[in-house]
Amino acid sequence: MLKKAIAALSLAVMFGSVSPMMGEAATYHTKAISVAKTNLGVPYKWGGTTPNGFDCSGLIQYSFGKAGKSLPRTSADMYKKGTRIMHYTSLKPGDLVFFAPNRASRPTHASIYMGSNKMIHSSSSKGVSTTSIYNTYWKPQFIGAKRI
Repeated sequence: MLKKAIAALSLAVMFGSVSPMMGEAATYHTKAISVAKTNLGVPYKWGGTTPNGFDCSGLIQYSFGKAGKSLPRTSADMYKKGTRIMHYTSLKPGDLVFFAPNRASRPTHASIYMGSNKMIHSSSSKGVSTTSIYNTYWKPQFIGAKRI
């Protein structure tokens, strides 16, 4: 058992040192999604930034922070960061997806894309939950996405 653990650790160190830049983005995006998933069911709280209650941007800031990436506090400020993605078909896991009523230019809601057309977010009606990016409520409000 100990030999297997040492072998696995050795491989992880070896592959991690081959190209740390290549694995860095995938690692923090994956970690942020994992952190968000551990908070499924946490209730919505306006201004919430902890597992006692999250608003949408609070969940994102908390999840990415635990993954080692610092993000601004609000959806509007997050929307100013990263590389712009204009369509759902270009999304990758860990991208931030932004929404606004009537497709206004300033987002009022944000989520983390998980892959397979799913996003995780904190909504006022369900708290931290997952839903389809093609959800009939959210899809018409899509204004863009950002890759951090």
